Amino acid sequence: MTEHSTEPGTEVVIIGAGPAGLTAAYRLAAAGARPTVLESDDTVGGISRTVVHNGYRFDIGGHRFFTKVDAVRAMWHEVLGDDFLRRRRLSRILYRGRFFNYPLRPMNALFSLGPLTSVRVLGSYLYAHLFPLRDERSFEDWVVNRFGRRLFEMFFKTYTEKVWGTSCDQISADWAAQRIRGLSLKNALLDALRIAPRGREVITTLVDTFDYPRLGPGMMWERAAERLHTAGHPVSLQSRVTRLVTRGNRVTSVQYLQDGRTHEIDTPHVISSMPVRDLVQSLDPAPPSAVLDAAAALKYRDFLTVAVVVDKAHLFDDNWIYIHDPAVRVGRIQNFKNWSPQMVPDAQTTCLGLEYFCFEDDDLWSMDDNALAGLALRELRELGLLRDAQVLDSAVVRVAKAYPVYDDGYAQALHVIRDYLSTFDNLQLVGRNGMHKYNNQDHSMLTAMLAAQNVLGARHDLWSVNAEQAYHESIAADDAPLADDIAALAASQPAVPTTLRDRQ
Repeated sequence: MTEHSTEPGTEVVIIGAGPAGLTAAYRLAAAGARPTVLESDDTVGGISRTVVHNGYRFDIGGHRFFTKVDAVRAMWHEVLGDDFLRRRRLSRILYRGRFFNYPLRPMNALFSLGPLTSVRVLGSYLYAHLFPLRDERSFEDWVVNRFGRRLFEMFFKTYTEKVWGTSCDQISADWAAQRIRGLSLKNALLDALRIAPRGREVITTLVDTFDYPRLGPGMMWERAAERLHTAGHPVSLQSRVTRLVTRGNRVTSVQYLQDGRTHEIDTPHVISSMPVRDLVQSLDPAPPSAVLDAAAALKYRDFLTVAVVVDKAHLFDDNWIYIHDPAVRVGRIQNFKNWSPQMVPDAQTTCLGLEYFCFEDDDLWSMDDNALAGLALRELRELGLLRDAQVLDSAVVRVAKAYPVYDDGYAQALHVIRDYLSTFDNLQLVGRNGMHKYNNQDHSMLTAMLAAQNVLGARHDLWSVNAEQAYHESIAADDAPLADDIAALAASQPAVPTTLRDRQ
């Protein structure tokens, strides 16, 4: 670990051993502090872990290691070094048995759909421009006005609703304006004719190459945990935090359950990446009822992966495929062998990961593993991806609270919670679920780095990272490299969907 000078011995309890929690611990340990990491699961990495099943390795989703943030990139390479592979990125959309470029390129879509469907798509596009929806409020309105209803229904509606579990007519147009900025059928036609409208910037797609740990993303966090252990700060697994005791404006101790016994740690600092709803409900004394109600109002989208091993050396070249076909329930399919050959122990086989987005109380989540494996097999055959290959093995991994949900009122609920938690001067929230933000891995890591700096005397506002330009400017006056990292982060994070009610 890179050494820094600071007052030694500062004790910090860190809740969660995902990218955010382990980054904070790693930075604090390097600075001479004493982090204690409590993780409820039996492994590290959170949703960035790598699962191993009979020698086959697979991700909980795919995790590209690409960032514009220098501090994050430096930590990745400090921890893994030569264990990173440089990978070519290929991902496509599968719709009605045909592949289309991702990100969507309208001209590619038109040529691939066939002449009759293309004429209908163009007709739909012209109708939308001659008779646009005047009150453009929803995601559906925004896309239909720019692409026509047929392209919306083919390439935007199904996948968006699979992921978020929300109808496109209930998601705000603001999200579409951020998420699909700069892309239109008109511009695609002009590009095809090599005519660029004056003043229009060239549209950049997602990165073509990225780094990837040779044994999957979990390798990064397993290695970080090993370094912490070597430095005298082992991660405490299967340690579920049940209670944060507060007195006045401070958290005084953290209680957790391990091996059926309750343990308690007195602490001057707490950094939490546990779901903020659970955090609020763990506070003792209990917060005011308005805060508890706000926490209860926060919802999460759950996720499960069905890993399928088949006796075929090659199925398709993509790292992953987006499934826009409404006839199947799978949302995305990973091909882990194409992320790294070492994810598969037998080169004559392939391991696919079928991703299903769900809620804990729906039929997918409660379906038993054999039934899920059967569903995955049927859908692979229906999509034409399995060809004549035979399934050799399968495994199911369920992940609760994988994605914070941005439904009606979430913003107001989070505002109430933030106002209350800000009264505790030694409690900081980091990470995707810790902050109820749909952020990338590098955002989680940067906010954790800033939280570690706060423990050591800095005064960063973690909630303003990637949000407020005035905050970026104030940082620039004191720390230009940090300001550059925050600005780079703001330019690369995904927008989150907001509902129509949230705009009112």
